[in-house]
Amino acid sequence: MAPTTHTVTNQVPPLVGYDVFAADLALSEAVRRHLPAEPSAAALTELGELGRAAGSAQAQAWGAQADGNPPVLRSHDRYGNRIDEVEFHPAWHRLLGHAVGAGLTDAWGRPGGHVRRAAGFLVWTQAEAGHGCPLSMTHAAVPALRTDPALAREWEPLLTSTVYEEGLRPPGEKAGVLFGMGMTEKQGGTDVRSSTTRAQPLSAAGEYLLTGHKWFCSAPMSDAFLVLAQAPGGPTCFLLPRVLPDGTRNPFAIQRLKDKLGNRSNASAEVEFDGTWARRVGEEGRGLRTIMEMVAATRLDCVTGSAALMRQAAAQAIHHCTYRGVFGGPLIEKPLMRNVLADLALESEAATVLAVRLAAAYDADTEGERAFLRIAVPAAKYWVTKQCTPMVAEALECLGGNGYVEESGMPRLLREAPLNSIWEGSGNVQALDVLRALRREPSALNAFLQEVGRARGADHRLDRAIKGMLTELADLEGIEARARRLVERMATVLQGSLLVRWAPPEVADAYCASRLGGDRGSAFGTLPHSLDLAAVVERARPVDR
Repeated sequence: MAPTTHTVTNQVPPLVGYDVFAADLALSEAVRRHLPAEPSAAALTELGELGRAAGSAQAQAWGAQADGNPPVLRSHDRYGNRIDEVEFHPAWHRLLGHAVGAGLTDAWGRPGGHVRRAAGFLVWTQAEAGHGCPLSMTHAAVPALRTDPALAREWEPLLTSTVYEEGLRPPGEKAGVLFGMGMTEKQGGTDVRSSTTRAQPLSAAGEYLLTGHKWFCSAPMSDAFLVLAQAPGGPTCFLLPRVLPDGTRNPFAIQRLKDKLGNRSNASAEVEFDGTWARRVGEEGRGLRTIMEMVAATRLDCVTGSAALMRQAAAQAIHHCTYRGVFGGPLIEKPLMRNVLADLALESEAATVLAVRLAAAYDADTEGERAFLRIAVPAAKYWVTKQCTPMVAEALECLGGNGYVEESGMPRLLREAPLNSIWEGSGNVQALDVLRALRREPSALNAFLQEVGRARGADHRLDRAIKGMLTELADLEGIEARARRLVERMATVLQGSLLVRWAPPEVADAYCASRLGGDRGSAFGTLPHSLDLAAVVERARPVDR
């Protein structure tokens, strides 16, 4: 041991032992705003418990352990028998078990269920993001399965259970199950219609045998999967269990696990089907329509997951600058650093408010709200997930060299940040999906315009941005080539409208000035100096309130 030479001061304490939910005013206010009165008190209590767990030293240790010990493929047992199992670190199971126990796979059909679940997902993802994949898949499988009432009756109670049971066993012997998804193939990528996996009918009861592959299979140790395959009638959705009712393993060969940039605690696999038993979900030839119900729900989780990463990055940066002194005072009081932190806080709050608003639309489930979601979800998925990576990178820089070191946790956030912009359709896919809705579903645009119009007249910069957006929408010439610019404008106008209606004046003013009024540079930390930046930063500070 080296001798002690001197005492070192000016060290930042770890951000630990706090309530992740209560400390996030943007989130807690949004939940109170959108939750129905009756379940509100119970939900707030549950979210407080989850927030304290997420901010605990134990959960943070689990997150670091799960990320630092990636899953390992066990293709065969000691005797040479094919088993195709993935081994996870115990911390993964603890994170996943806590999440399932907190109801993060259960939202459908409960008053305020989507708002409560989205808030919980945003809170718990801040402990570790990788295990959010099976949570999201399991939650999102419900609307797809409801196209077949018999399948829904059989599987939905297991999907929405608060019991997590690891290991492969017949689903009927478990108190809760997890779902994965397989759509992407080598030759097609985003073009899932080009699937070459074949589905051979086995019985009139909707049983088939599948032969083919999936280039990306999410969460391969799940109990069952929704997959696409070519049936005689065209692309069809199927439910594929890992273990059959008699206890035998369904043919499901895991060829390898993906070596990913981030999301390292979670397994993504290449799998092969060879006479693999599956049940049809929905009609033959209408598989894309069936599984898109699942895709739409997971896209909302992409928005929520990115909002979680952004919030945790901003919280870490503000916390560091609160305690770190430089040039005679705390970093947080230096005008230029305060500008950076306020800019990060704005981006985080805008993402959070939008995510919870979308969840509330799912809860309302009216014709108008469904039409609103048709445009708002892909627009939000495009913009929020795109902003996540540069925002997290800027937050990392606030910690200086310490932020570049793994022990800070910031590199893990940065590696995770690009995932949600790729998962469930990258930026171009989302932008083209918005154009498709604009062309085919006039009610979707009307619902979107009604939503942003609720703040009209409250801020001249927002009014001007809405007018500019309408001008772009009226000019369809070459619209595909400029779809990204249009969708960005739609997303920022929507965020501005929500903040003008619900955020404190200093937050709404700063957002409209910088994002809609054009008074901002191309990098974070270039907000107009005349804004009340200290109030914006203080609102986002991660302290128990």
